[in-house]
Amino acid sequence: SRFETCWPALMKDSHGVVIVFNPELPSHLREIEMWYSCFVQQQPLQDSQCLLVAHHKPGHAGDTENLTLASPLNKLKLIHSNLEEDPEDVRMEFVKYFRSIINLLNESRDREEMSIIS
Repeated sequence: SRFETCWPALMKDSHGVVIVFNPELPSHLREIEMWYSCFVQQQPLQDSQCLLVAHHKPGHAGDTENLTLASPLNKLKLIHSNLEEDPEDVRMEFVKYFRSIINLLNESRDREEMSIIS
C-alpha cells in the first residue's frame, strides 16, 4: 500500500491483470481481494481479463485442490504454478491468457472500426 499513489499509472490503459500470490500465506489470500477490487473491479475490465496465479515455492507441495477463495475471486481463472515441477504448463496457461486478451482487443478494435464506418 505504500506505492498506492503509483497505482493509477500502472492501471492506465491496462487490458489485463495477472495477480500472483503465495497460497500458503493467509495474508496473501486477503490481499488478493484488495488487488482484485482496485485493479479489476474499479477499472473497465472483465473478470476474463484477470488471471490468478497461486505460486507454490520450490519444495512445498501445496494444496492445489482445496484452495478457498473469497466469492468474487472464485469465478476467476486460477492456475497453480510450481516452476520446478511444471514450468511448461504455467507457460502454456499464460499464453492462453495472453491470447484471450489479444482477442478481446481485436474484437474491440473491430467494433470501433465498424461504428466509424456505419
